[in-house]
Amino acid sequence: MHSAVVHLHGSLVHLLTAAAEEPVSKDPGPIVPELKELYWSAGSFVVFALLMRFWLFPKLKKGMDARYQGIRSAHESADAERSNARAEVADYEAQVAAIKAEAAREVEAARNALEAERQAKLAEVNARLAERRAAAVAEADAERAAARDQIHAAVSDVAGRAGELATGRRPSDEVVTRVVSEVMAR
Repeated sequence: MHSAVVHLHGSLVHLLTAAAEEPVSKDPGPIVPELKELYWSAGSFVVFALLMRFWLFPKLKKGMDARYQGIRSAHESADAERSNARAEVADYEAQVAAIKAEAAREVEAARNALEAERQAKLAEVNARLAERRAAAVAEADAERAAARDQIHAAVSDVAGRAGELATGRRPSDEVVTRVVSEVMAR
């Protein structure tokens, strides 16, 4: 490996000495521009810079300002419409609340009227039922009294006949009525 490095070093030294011995030409290099090319490019740059500064940039600036103002006015109008919409929503909600309150009052009034009507009809039905009950009780009492009198008479007749069969003589009607009344009263 050492011999390869020495050989490479020798080749480089030989190339450098050969290049130093060659004469240098006075002709310009292929990448060096000519003076007239430099003047034309500098002139066109100055003209383009002046056009940009005095004609194109003001138009660009004016367009940007107009766009900025348009966006700004759109934002302001959107904010105004948003606040108007919020105010309308609040007004709508207030109207809905008022309508709900009025509806609740009307429902409560209707409920109270129905309750009063129900109570009146209930009182009327209860009064008719009380009348019918009193009439039925009176009728039942009358029938009971009539049946009691018939039962009393039948029991008295049977008891008198049983006493007559048992003793051979008929007991007095007063005694039979008194005994039957005492027994039925229990």
